[in-house]
Amino acid sequence: MDPLSLIFTVVILIMSVVMHELSHGFAANALGDPTPRIQGRLTLNPLKHLDPLGSVIVPIATYLLGGFTFGWAKPVVWNPNNVKNQRLGEFLIAAAGPAINIVIAVVFSLLIRFAPMLSLNTAFLAISSYVVMINIVLALFNLIPLPPLDGSHILFALLSPRQQHIRAGIERYSLIFMFIALIVVWPMVSPLINVVFHLLTNM
Repeated sequence: MDPLSLIFTVVILIMSVVMHELSHGFAANALGDPTPRIQGRLTLNPLKHLDPLGSVIVPIATYLLGGFTFGWAKPVVWNPNNVKNQRLGEFLIAAAGPAINIVIAVVFSLLIRFAPMLSLNTAFLAISSYVVMINIVLALFNLIPLPPLDGSHILFALLSPRQQHIRAGIERYSLIFMFIALIVVWPMVSPLINVVFHLLTNM
């Protein structure tokens, strides 16, 4: 295993998950909930967002065991009572995280596509490809509609008030659904990574 590649991928993952959580926080703050700001989560300082297990140990372990990098940061906490339209608010706040990962992937994909015109060197292209790949993974995984992932909050926001009892029953088993997302759903979704990567970068 190349130690330099490990360092680059873990750093890229950390900054990508920080941007993901920061976007949740900014969305909540913009919609009227100051909780993320009060908790000091509206900052690019990684130390405010990192989870020792999900941001350091798991990324290193997954890279060493499988050659890919996976992890997470501390979830941003927000108070739905501070948001005027709770259903729309939840939808926008939940979607903000995957959305920023998609934006990051698109921006670095454009840099890759226009690399000859911009005279970018191969080292920068290699780093950019890591950025694109990791952010595609984060976006796709978080859009899986199972709790506690963002996709479930997007889905729950679409439920009518009369259907919210379904949510309470499902979220009670979030830990089980997380294992299902990782072991059952993700292997079916992960082939899309290379497809999306090729569409974005033409590599």
